Amino acid sequence: MREKIHEIVKDPQTAETLSPQGFPIATKRLCVDTNYFATYNLPNVSLVDLKAEPIECITQTGIRTAAQDYSLDMIVFATGYDAMTGALLAMDIRGCGGIALREKWQSGPKTYLGLAIAGFPNLFTITGPGSPSVFTNMIMSIEQHVDWIAHCLDYMRSQGLQVIEASEEAEENWVKHTAEVVSGTLFDRADSWYLGANIPGKPRVFMAYLGGVNAYSEKCDEVASTGYEGFRLT
Repeated sequence: MREKIHEIVKDPQTAETLSPQGFPIATKRLCVDTNYFATYNLPNVSLVDLKAEPIECITQTGIRTAAQDYSLDMIVFATGYDAMTGALLAMDIRGCGGIALREKWQSGPKTYLGLAIAGFPNLFTITGPGSPSVFTNMIMSIEQHVDWIAHCLDYMRSQGLQVIEASEEAEENWVKHTAEVVSGTLFDRADSWYLGANIPGKPRVFMAYLGGVNAYSEKCDEVASTGYEGFRLT
């Protein structure tokens, strides 16, 4: 891949800066090259390596890095995101006894199937941590979760049930299984947002389930067919 980038980008230093280093291929998202690399050959395009010269501040005329000032007409911010858990934690969700989800997940997210959390009854998470989520076609995974939840609610109504909660044992077993699946891959060798490494202080835990969407869907169906094994229903 690095050789291909050097073939396309004419300036050797720019090509080297654009070349991925320090992690196995595909353990971070690949850049789909629809003329992306060739863009750096244009006379009005330049590359600034913010690892080499970090941004110090925004000025009246542009951006100041540790090396120099850059005069700009427009700044487009694309600073990353707190994936998988950020939106859930921002809502300050509280479970049984008033426990905060942030406290429950202080060492990393724990769920059962990426759908439910022990200690948080009647809370479903759509493509949450512990589900295939970002490693699938997201639309398909969202639909699979919504369908599963809808069928679950229908089942509860038909049985006169009002509360559903993942058990601690089922949650721990799923977290362990998810970690075991990741351990057979290269993904935990890269500081990626898959592990929360882009957020200072965030626990370094691989957050998605890598067992495949088919195996995962079969597991969800199996759980439902056995009267929601791993859940407490009352």
